Amino acid sequence: MITACSLTLLLLFFFFFFSLFIPFLLNLRFVVPGGFAWKKYHQNHKNHHLKGPKTTCGNFLGFLPQMGPLAHRNLATMATSLRANRLMAVSLGSVRMVISSHPETAREILCGPAFSNRPIKESTRLLMFDRAIGFAPYGNYWRRLRKIASSHVFSPRRISSLEGSRHAIANDMVERVCVEMNERGFVELRGILQKGSLDNMLESVFGINSDNEGGELLGLMVKEGYEWGKRRCNILGGRVSDLVTLFLKERRKDGDFKLRKDFLRVLLSLKEEDLFLDTDMVGVLCEMVFRGVDNIAILLEWIMARMVLHQDIQAKAQNEIDAYIGHQTRHIQDSDIANLPYLQAIVKEVLRLHPPGPLLSWARLAIHDVHVDKCFIPAGTTAMVNMWAIAHDASIWADPWSFRPERFVELGDFSIMGSDLRLAPFGSGRRACPGKALGLATVHLWLARILQRFKWLPSQTVDLGECLKLSLEMKKPLRCYAVGRQ
Repeated sequence: MITACSLTLLLLFFFFFFSLFIPFLLNLRFVVPGGFAWKKYHQNHKNHHLKGPKTTCGNFLGFLPQMGPLAHRNLATMATSLRANRLMAVSLGSVRMVISSHPETAREILCGPAFSNRPIKESTRLLMFDRAIGFAPYGNYWRRLRKIASSHVFSPRRISSLEGSRHAIANDMVERVCVEMNERGFVELRGILQKGSLDNMLESVFGINSDNEGGELLGLMVKEGYEWGKRRCNILGGRVSDLVTLFLKERRKDGDFKLRKDFLRVLLSLKEEDLFLDTDMVGVLCEMVFRGVDNIAILLEWIMARMVLHQDIQAKAQNEIDAYIGHQTRHIQDSDIANLPYLQAIVKEVLRLHPPGPLLSWARLAIHDVHVDKCFIPAGTTAMVNMWAIAHDASIWADPWSFRPERFVELGDFSIMGSDLRLAPFGSGRRACPGKALGLATVHLWLARILQRFKWLPSQTVDLGECLKLSLEMKKPLRCYAVGRQ
């Protein structure tokens, strides 16, 4: 006979079992591609074409755990496993997101009018970037900024006018390499490249360098912003604003707008009807410094890691320089770069394998409902392009994991400026990086100078490990030997 005690235990068991199992069965009803944030759009719009990893709607975290220091790789693996390279839906908490890992859908997102805005984070507002070119909402103010940038800041004439500054910084970098070799017996390039990149940006924007008291302080703030931005943006934003406002006041007091070539002079020399508010100018100037400092240094460190690792390719680039310019007969000029196709191919191949912005740096935001690749994408959806995944796709690139600059020599005049979405490291469309031509001019010139001057040899095993912070940087700084070329 079943005792009262046994019956009680049996009832408790069934209650416990069904309390776990019934919610599980009910949750299966709401398993949708993309997860929690996509639930109602699969139900209401019959979005059968849209693929994505399936989770229950109770999983509120969604795919946040995938967005770590190797997010570009994790998302690429996920898209491949789901056959969702063209378009993949994911949820980051309650944020609805689609990710493209294919040139065709990337073009729809980047070049169409629907994704003209960028999502704004609190840290962005605190640093006033929402008033600058990168994050300003799409509209008349943003168009005005873009016009001034293309006409005055990043025009071919403007880039050419800064060549003397780039040469002076290159000379300083060469000297620092020699000093570091003499003092330490090896070179850790990261610090040298970061200082050169900071000086280049400070000279372009404010007409100062990092040896100037204000420049040194701004450089420290930039470094602090990259390391602690999420926690301390409120304090940092105020400090940066105060310093840049001081630069504005000093320049107005000097009244030498026409005598300088920097971007601050451009803003202060605009016609009265085109002038910006001081708060807007602070945002624009701060963004240029924060955005421009790290990417050039990071890209050059990746390039030099490849030069140290592939001695034959380094030698081929140096032979090209020697054949066209002569061995140490003169310094390379901007005008020489067009005659160094192999050097340009090296830069393109490094941008393919190690793009500083593997997820194209910043996401886009849909301003209205749109269809991408036959999938319904509602307004307010965040979109990303995984350029790293596209650049490592074997169906697009032969032998994609090999470092082979010759592929770009064979392709001829392959543009990386945004017209070909097989490789568009600076983005494409109306929100593409406005400073891409200036950045490339700087990278080409500095790379040619240090290859012309030194032979670069490994001092230890070259570690190509990655770490995705604001940009995709080398996990460990590159250390090597720099031997003067006789």
